[in-house]
Amino acid sequence: MAVDSPRPLLTGAKALVVGIANDSSIAYGCAKAFAESGADLAVTYLNEKTRGFTEPLARELGAQIYAPLDVARPGELEAVFDAIRGKWGRLDILVHSIAWAPKEDLQGGLLDSSADGFAQAMDVSCHSFVRMARLAAPLMAEGGTMFAMSYYGANKVVPNYSLMGPVKAALEACCRYLAYELGPKGIRVHAISPGPLKTRAASGLKDFDILLNEAVQRAPLGELVDILDVGYTCAYLASPYARRLSGETLYVDGGVNIMA
Repeated sequence: MAVDSPRPLLTGAKALVVGIANDSSIAYGCAKAFAESGADLAVTYLNEKTRGFTEPLARELGAQIYAPLDVARPGELEAVFDAIRGKWGRLDILVHSIAWAPKEDLQGGLLDSSADGFAQAMDVSCHSFVRMARLAAPLMAEGGTMFAMSYYGANKVVPNYSLMGPVKAALEACCRYLAYELGPKGIRVHAISPGPLKTRAASGLKDFDILLNEAVQRAPLGELVDILDVGYTCAYLASPYARRLSGETLYVDGGVNIMA
C-alpha cells in the first residue's frame, strides 16, 4: 500500500519577508526555506536600484506579491499590508530583516555617534518592526509568527559593532514585549540571532572579516552558518512543532554564543 508523502510544514501559510537585497541576504534564506516548506510568499524591494537584483529572486521563489518598501518613506509600509489584505485577506508569518545606520555613525564608536544617526538607526532597524507588527496583527486573526533579526552584539560587546549593539538590544526587547502583548491573540514573536554572515549589510562593518574568522575558530561546530540555516530555523519556529514557543532570542551560530 502506497503511503502519501507528508505535507510540507507550512503548506498554505502566507508569509511576508522584508529585507531581500540579493541572494546572500538572510531574508532570501528565510523566503527560500518558507517556499520549500509550502508557504506562499510576499517579498519587498527597497527601491528601483535594488529591483534589478531582487525581481529575479522573487520570480524564482514564486512570490505572489512583490512590492516596494522603504520603511522611512511614508505610506509604503501601509501599501504593502493593503496589498496583502487584498490578495490573501490574512497573514501567518512576518520576517523583519532590515537594518541601517549612516556609514559615518556605523564605522565610528558609540561615543562619537550623532543624535540624528542614532535616531535613524533606531527607527529603521528597530521601531519599523513595531510598526509592521501593528499592521500585521489584525491579519493574524488565527495566530501567526513574527521574526526580527538580531546579533550577538546586542548582549555582549563586539568590537566595531558600535551603535548597532544598543539598537539590536532594543530590538530584542521589543520582541519580548510584543510577544507578551500579542500572545493572547495566538501570535508568537521571536528574535533570531545569526552568527556572522557574508551579507551586504554586514560588509559595512569595520574589520568584518576578523569577525568571520573568529566565529569559525570559536564555534563548537567549527564552521560558519549560512542563510538557509537561519531560514530553516524560522520555518520550524513558524510551524505547529513550535506552537508553544514565544519571546525567545534564538541563536543560529554554530554554538558560538555558549563560549566564554
